[in-house]
Amino acid sequence: MQIDLKNKNALVCGSTQGIGKASAIVLAQCGANVTLVARNEQRLLQAKDELPCPDGQTHHFLVADFQDPEAVAETVQKQLNSSSAFHILVNNTGGPPGGDIFGASLAEFENAFTQHLKCNHLLAQAVVPAMKAAGFGRIINVISTSVKQPLDGLGVSNTIRGAVASWSKTLANELGSFGITVNNVLPGATATERLSTIIANKAEKTGKTTDAVSEAMKNSIPTKRFAEPREVATAIAFLASDLASYINGINLPVDGGRTKSL
Repeated sequence: MQIDLKNKNALVCGSTQGIGKASAIVLAQCGANVTLVARNEQRLLQAKDELPCPDGQTHHFLVADFQDPEAVAETVQKQLNSSSAFHILVNNTGGPPGGDIFGASLAEFENAFTQHLKCNHLLAQAVVPAMKAAGFGRIINVISTSVKQPLDGLGVSNTIRGAVASWSKTLANELGSFGITVNNVLPGATATERLSTIIANKAEKTGKTTDAVSEAMKNSIPTKRFAEPREVATAIAFLASDLASYINGINLPVDGGRTKSL
């Protein structure tokens, strides 16, 4: 069994680092033409150069800031107007800053809602018409295991991630009859810059060393280690393929078994 994405065009958000970048690489390895989206042009250029082309694909990038959803959608629409449609959309944006929910400001909620739900929604609206015309589409949202089990110290994130999961499930019900699936991948603790920041903040708050915090986190995971971004990316590539054509509206944890709920 092989994941074959030849002749498929993928739009991958937040793709200059971490899970987004790993997803772009794996999708390209499977044969997809990949368009990267992020706000830093220099990092986009570097990431694009790392994308493989085993089937002679052509890769692109778009510069967009997810704090401005309308501008993101406009940028993508311009790309759609000048080239072929996207068959795969990977919604992926860096998580909101940590902190307890009681002390969170309204601005923190609003910013997170804008960068996650609003951007996801406008991007879906941009790409779905062509997916319907093709009779094939994959929308994959990178969220968090917090949609199943809220995580301590991530109050704003827990709230907004839950909203995105509900949006996604509703969209899956509406689009399934068009050959379009909508699914969520829920990464657990993954070796990214985001995790390093979380560990550093927890160490500062508790007075422990970062090594001690890291080991405690690993010990809470049945596999006793953090995920590599590529492991999450492989799940995304599977959901993007024909192999997953009857998987729709799910939340897929990729967390080494850390989430205790079913």
